[in-house]
Amino acid sequence: MNLVLEKSKSVVGFCVLFVVLVLGCADANKEGKQFHYRAIKGKDTALLNFIKLEDNRFFGQYEIRYGGVSKDSGEVRGIIVGDTIKGSFYYHPYGGGVLKRYPIALLKRNNQLLMGKGVISVYMGIPSFLKGDPIDYSNPQFVFDEIKK
Repeated sequence: MNLVLEKSKSVVGFCVLFVVLVLGCADANKEGKQFHYRAIKGKDTALLNFIKLEDNRFFGQYEIRYGGVSKDSGEVRGIIVGDTIKGSFYYHPYGGGVLKRYPIALLKRNNQLLMGKGVISVYMGIPSFLKGDPIDYSNPQFVFDEIKK
């Protein structure tokens, strides 16, 4: 009888642990808000999907399709300050090759994201926008519209 009681306690303990883990993982997914954007410029299309976390960091996926012939796709992450999104795009060019890193800057204006251009400097192998030199949003590389899912 004691053996049956001990086994049932173990099963109950395992079930409680399983439920706690499942609910904990579900809460982790709810902590950030998801955004989906698409930009079309000529024959090129850019897709940006990211999750904004509570501490104004973000992470997600970014893909640029060049006229349906090739694409750069990878991970994007960084920080959101006010209406500006700054981070890095980590990708394998054309779906292969060596992992590259490229700085990105987006400005939220009128429910759109404008991709800015700026002078890029490389320090210790890490590219970033040159400090003190403004990022130009007047002629954006891409203008992203939000996709409601």
